[in-house]
Amino acid sequence: MSGTENLANEAQAQLIGLPEFVTQAGSGPSLLGNNTNLFNSVKVGVTVVLGEAQTSLGELMNLKPGATLKVDRTVNCPVDLLVNGNIVARGQLVAVDDNFGVCITEIAPASKV
Repeated sequence: MSGTENLANEAQAQLIGLPEFVTQAGSGPSLLGNNTNLFNSVKVGVTVVLGEAQTSLGELMNLKPGATLKVDRTVNCPVDLLVNGNIVARGQLVAVDDNFGVCITEIAPASKV
């Protein structure tokens, strides 16, 4: 056996007693203060949700090019903007050059964590 195998065989697990965690109000300045510039270069994925549809698996498997799948929103309903599965804003679909875009009409209220 090598030296590392001997050490692995001799290692024993031991339980460690830890005190119960008690939430306390912080004191002093906040971790980031008002320095939100730290987040300017952090990339996040944004998902735009146009709507949802209910169909059977059989109908879905039989869809062909040119078929239409009707979603649960009307033409004038806003689309949802999601970050990490959470709605952060709503807006209207617009054309930007040859792409779709979203014109923000509503910012979601801040949630408390």
